[in-house]
Amino acid sequence: MWTLYEPVHAVTYFHPRARAAFEAVGLRGYWRGYFAGRAAPLGPVDAPAVTAAFFSFAPAMVARALPSVWRLATPEEALRARLTGGVQALAEFTYELPEAHLVEAADLLEEAAGLVDTAGRVLGAVNAALPRGEYPLARLWQAAATLREHRGDGHVAALVTTGLEPVEVVAWRCRVDQSREFHQPARGWTDEQWTAAEQRLVDKGWLTDDMDPTPYATETFRVVEEATDRAAAGPWRALGAERTARLRELLEPIATRCRTIIPAKAPIGLPAQRGVATDAAARAPR
Repeated sequence: MWTLYEPVHAVTYFHPRARAAFEAVGLRGYWRGYFAGRAAPLGPVDAPAVTAAFFSFAPAMVARALPSVWRLATPEEALRARLTGGVQALAEFTYELPEAHLVEAADLLEEAAGLVDTAGRVLGAVNAALPRGEYPLARLWQAAATLREHRGDGHVAALVTTGLEPVEVVAWRCRVDQSREFHQPARGWTDEQWTAAEQRLVDKGWLTDDMDPTPYATETFRVVEEATDRAAAGPWRALGAERTARLRELLEPIATRCRTIIPAKAPIGLPAQRGVATDAAARAPR
């Protein structure tokens, strides 16, 4: 289910209309919109809370954005901008689908989002507490945002049990299937911090001396992924197998269209779609 609702939410990070909506309220530049939009449900928070909740960013990078973005746009303005941009992006991707399709998808996804257990899940909780959208696409986007942040909170909790620091998690993943050239600057870590993190990963048994992932690390990360899935499974158990299957059917064409805007190098980690030739897939290395 994550592979279907994540693309619905992710349009807010990549679609030109979403970027334009942030710029319209004074949030020019990608990272201003990102940090303000994603942190807005928390209120006018300072950098430490966001550094903790977002997990993988260098504290210095977060501090460059917060709290200064709140002098450009209030959290309320950022919330309106992210929803406006998300809806406009979804409208472009779903205009060929019948209204009844979108209404039913929004109803079911919103119901699932209303079933999340928010205990210990800060970003999931503040998104779940936002007012209900007036229109199907607004409800669809907000429900997807709630579910993805709820799942992300559980993933961070699972990662914390490994004893790894955020920079170590990112550096290790870049030795598995991601790119340091993209992720290091995108998360704000310096060369010195990155090199030191890789050495600690060797010392902790996560990387070999040749900087390859160890069997211990691979198994530990598999356990993290399983814990993440278990922590995110509650809404689907509550919704039931039959209705979850129906929601999957409804989301498939929407997610397929939304994925065309997500760059192949984006750190989201969505698996390749079988038999679907998206723009992102076309750009992926062979």
